[in-house]
Amino acid sequence: MTARLAVKLTPGAASDRIDGWDVDADDRAVLKVRVRARPVEGEANKALLLLLAKSLGVPKFAVTLARGGKSRLKMVEIATLDEIAVRDRLSHG
Repeated sequence: MTARLAVKLTPGAASDRIDGWDVDADDRAVLKVRVRARPVEGEANKALLLLLAKSLGVPKFAVTLARGGKSRLKMVEIATLDEIAVRDRLSHG
């Protein structure tokens, strides 16, 4: 079982945090996330994956970047959880 999660990442923020859910132009759910790391040498992506793993209570290796390595809009895959579990954990964290 693997969940896919659309994320809109803001690097260079004052703190690492999940800002909640939004919708994109196609009316799809997108999780808004801020990280302190800058988008240099993949540091912001690493910070995103670590924050999501911690927030979801899964091991670091279970969270991977599927798409959007150089974009603010990313697709993240979470092994061991389905979409319902991901939404539930992020909503009630």
